[in-house]
Amino acid sequence: MLSLLLYFSLGLGGILLVVYYVTSFVKHSDHEEKMTPFECGFEPLSQMRSPFSTRFFILVVLFLIFDVEVALLFPILSLVVSFSSPVAGWAFVVFLMILLFGLFHEWAEGAIDWVSS
Repeated sequence: MLSLLLYFSLGLGGILLVVYYVTSFVKHSDHEEKMTPFECGFEPLSQMRSPFSTRFFILVVLFLIFDVEVALLFPILSLVVSFSSPVAGWAFVVFLMILLFGLFHEWAEGAIDWVSS
């Protein structure tokens, strides 16, 4: 049984190596601009020291903050459902109120709007 497994693993590894070498040829494309990396809202062919969009930076930071808070909602919700204690329920309600207050505050400040009016 062990030898069969060893032969299968070596055969599969050899087949994968052959497939990799057959399909890994280098293609030269006329569209080299499409192959350039695109990061952080910068234009790929612009000047190197162009000013950074602070609006984009603020939006990314807000996304990270609210994303982490939403990721924290799942364990808290499972805790509230499993224990059914009033303290856990009130802690969940307070956490949601803080989250919603922060969201509405940022909405009122206009930090969430990508296109400024």
